[in-house]
Formats: sequence, C-alpha cells, structure tokens
Amino acid sequence: MDSINTEITNKKERMEWLDAMRGFTMILVVAYHVAQMGFLQPVKQSSSMSFLMLFRMPLFFFVSGFLAYKASLTWKFETFLSLLGKKIRIQIIPTVVFFLFSCAALYPKFWPAVESNLQSPTKGGYWFTIVLLYMFVLYYVFCYLESKIGRKSWIPITLFFILSLVAYETCYLPKLCWWADGYRLKEPTTLLDDTSLIQLMKYMPFFLFGNIVRRYWNVAQRIMDSKWFFPIIVTLVIFCTMDVLKWHTLRMAWANLPSTLAKFILLTITFMYFRHYAPYFSKMTFIGSSLQYIGRRTLDIYLIHFLFLPNLPAVGAFFKLNKHNFAIDLTLSVLIALVVIAFCIITSNILRISPIFRKYLFGRG
Repeated sequence: MDSINTEITNKKERMEWLDAMRGFTMILVVAYHVAQMGFLQPVKQSSSMSFLMLFRMPLFFFVSGFLAYKASLTWKFETFLSLLGKKIRIQIIPTVVFFLFSCAALYPKFWPAVESNLQSPTKGGYWFTIVLLYMFVLYYVFCYLESKIGRKSWIPITLFFILSLVAYETCYLPKLCWWADGYRLKEPTTLLDDTSLIQLMKYMPFFLFGNIVRRYWNVAQRIMDSKWFFPIIVTLVIFCTMDVLKWHTLRMAWANLPSTLAKFILLTITFMYFRHYAPYFSKMTFIGSSLQYIGRRTLDIYLIHFLFLPNLPAVGAFFKLNKHNFAIDLTLSVLIALVVIAFCIITSNILRISPIFRKYLFGRG
C-alpha cells in the first residue's frame, strides 16, 4: 500500500485546499436548497439544479471518505468503540435537536411534521448526518476486520467498493428491485426509506472512492498529473452530462450509466482543480480563507441553514417562464446562499458561547 506523501501528512497544507473545496461544496448544497425549497424550482425546470445534483453530494461524501483514512491508526477493539462513540455523539445529538426544532419552527403542526419527515428518506433535509454515520460505522467495522488480516492488501477495499457499486446500481432498477428509487407501492413507505438506508446505498461508493484515493495517494497523483488523464475525462464527462441532461439515449438498466460516470468524473475534476490551484485557496487569499472558514463550519451550516431558507416562489415562477438562464439561475441561488450561510455562521457563533452547546450541538469539546 502506498504511503501518504508529504502533501497529505502535512496537515496544514492538506487542510487548506481540502477545507476550501469543502466550503465550495457547502455553498453548492445551500444554493441547491435555496432553489429547491426557497424558489420552489423543480429540478427539471431549473437550468442549474439538475447539473449541480450530479456532483454536489457525491463530492461531500468523497471528501469524508478521503479524510476518514488514517494510515498510522492501530485498529484495536477499544479504538473501534472510541471512534464509534465519538461519531454517534457528533452526528446524532445535533441532528435530533435541529430536526425537532425545524419541525416546530417551519411547519404548521409539530407532530404531523415529525411523523411525515421521519417517514421520508431525506428526513426533512437532515438525512446527511444520519447517512454519514452509517458510512462511518460500516467503514470502522471494515477497518477493524481488515486489520485482522495481518498484511496490507488492495483486495479488501476494492471488494468493498465493488459491493457498494452493486448496491448503488440496484437503487436505479425499479422494475427489478422493490426498494429502487421511483418505485411506487400502494404503501410507498419502506424500511429503507424510514431509516434512510436507501441514501446510504446511493452515496457509499463515493465515500469509498475518496478513501481509496487517499490510501493510494502517490498513484492517484501520478494518474491526475499524466498528460492524457484530464483531456480524456473532460471529453467523457461532456458526453455523459449531455446524455443525462438532454439526449437520454440509453434506456432501461443502462440509463444510469452516464449519470454514474458523470458523478465520479465531475467530483474528480473538482478535486483536481482545487489541488492544482492550491496556492489560490490558501489562507493568504481572500477567497481561500473565506472558503476554508465555511469548510470548517460545514456541520454548523448544514444543521442551521434550513431555518434561514427564503420563501420566494415568484423567483421559481420567473425561471419557469425564462428557461435556459444557467448563469443567472446559478448566480442568484449562490448569492442568496452566501447570505444564508452568513446567518448560519452568526447563529453558530452565538450558540458556541456556551461550552455545552459547542460540545453537543457542533461536536466541539
């Protein structure tokens, strides 16, 4: 297994461009919710949302998997329990608190809102931390079992990744798999929806992809720096994205292939961009320091931002009548997202005055 080189072991260097990229992704997430929930824009009617959907959440899980790998960590059972307990505290307590508060603040009736959101796989928007916890549980179990093999090998993580891809693919085969996205039973609520496990199946491959990239960082860098790699993936992603958004040439079980390739390639291109232009995203630049600050507050922003989303359905109606305004559509969503993020950070800073809130609401001791 390739060792992590200087760029990765140097925490300051790594965290600067990774935090900036994570901040960038958080802006896209909030911008998407601004358009979807604030402007009431259906995905198919928005000129930017359908494109952002291809890589915003996959990129988030990719980064989580990338940072989850600890080359020097010795996996003992006590280590497993300690990490698991910490993740449960950081992921579950804040999610429950903000989920209940949002149901009380944003809906006409509290209990009906709680029941309705709990039966949804997205949990009123608060599915991300739940699914991320699932991923860490699976990953920690895998790492503990992997450590018992006695020698390092690429085979276990590769098999894990392949199995996750198989589970991912079944989510898009409604005629074959009852849990598949889009399948409608007489009673559509299922165990996978109630637990958000369907979301785990959709995003686990991206978590593991990020983990593999970090495990074999030297090899990954050589591939990314080769002359042929970037031109090939850019050419390929153009055709895949066009097929997903416009052409729709593939049908039945093959229809998800271009979408899957587009997701992996777009997140790879974004990752390569931030790595290549790392000096521009350092703390010495305004953009770099701003994105890094947002990147270090992603949990806070994610938990709080639903409370500050605008109610502007007239904007969605405007874009419905004036389609194909990608730049204007995206710019307006991002600008309002930045305002929402500012309010989230202010609220977070106020709550962080209390050591109890800082520890149990945002996972900081």
